[in-house]
Amino acid sequence: MATSRAQTAAQATIQPMSLGEFDLIAKYFVRPAGQGPRRAVVGNGDDCAVLAPAAGMQLAVSTDALVEGRHFLSTVDPARLGHKALAVNLSDLAACGARPLGFTLALTLPRVDEAWLAGFARGLLDLADEHDCELVGGDTTAGPLAIGVTVLGEVPVGGVLLRSGARPGDELWVSGHPGEARLALEAFRGTLHPSLPAEAFDATRLAMECPQPRVALGLGLRGLATAAIDVSDGLLGDLGHILRRSGVSADVFADALPLSRWLAARPRHEQLDCILAGGDDYELVFTAPPERHAEVLALGAQLGLVLSRIGSVGHRDGSAPRLRLWEGAAPLANRWVSFDHFRQPSPSTPAPNPGEAP
Repeated sequence: MATSRAQTAAQATIQPMSLGEFDLIAKYFVRPAGQGPRRAVVGNGDDCAVLAPAAGMQLAVSTDALVEGRHFLSTVDPARLGHKALAVNLSDLAACGARPLGFTLALTLPRVDEAWLAGFARGLLDLADEHDCELVGGDTTAGPLAIGVTVLGEVPVGGVLLRSGARPGDELWVSGHPGEARLALEAFRGTLHPSLPAEAFDATRLAMECPQPRVALGLGLRGLATAAIDVSDGLLGDLGHILRRSGVSADVFADALPLSRWLAARPRHEQLDCILAGGDDYELVFTAPPERHAEVLALGAQLGLVLSRIGSVGHRDGSAPRLRLWEGAAPLANRWVSFDHFRQPSPSTPAPNPGEAP
């Protein structure tokens, strides 16, 4: 009986859809003939999609969920939200060196807002077209706004980039300028003193709401990098996954961290908080042998992307910290904790991660 009352109360908060479920899908998520990639043997519209990877390739699969109030603000532009919903999944493919093939979309809507849907679909499908990634199926339902995307890619047999391949002596690299998304979030929260200038806020807000998945970099790192991961929960926390899976340690040099124009103007503690524990960046952290240093730099130049060597990989000594931080020649205490949906924050934990909206 209690369950029935709870279900009735929940249903009362959901507005009836003015556009039917299948009409909604047909109008916003089924591409007209000649639009978008057509790679699936059986695509959107059947009970299952059917894809056939090319000969000698393996499937790479990743899933992410985005929930309003937890992963994004209710005020976000719907086109940017559509972009980000796919971008965070493409970023996982990039970290594995996989080429995108297709994706499915599970969309929960509190109501049908056709202007919102038009913007969301545009942002989603524009990014899909940019990466030749076909929408091959999914589901829609009524409820609190939430977005689930499962993306599929292909990678040569034996060519996948994993977290477990880092070796002592490797150099540690990061792409782009992590930290901008966190800076924007703190601007939204009003915690920055002084506040961000309008130009800086617009630029960092774009980084937070419309991240660029490093697919081309991931493809270029196949056979070059030894391990990789994308930065979603904070650089140090995500790097920790590589160190644990590879059984190695690392030294990270804070003075080698790349500073964007906007972060360079902030106090040092803000810089470190945003870069080391900010998250929501979707840049790649990767390791590569020192003899491939010039090739890594050449790849960055080819892609027009800043690649920064920020540390080195060492042997794992059970009695020593797995991760050591340095500011110049002086050790830097690691006070940063990466984002975790279920961990209770402690007094020493820095400001909340961009994964958690205010």
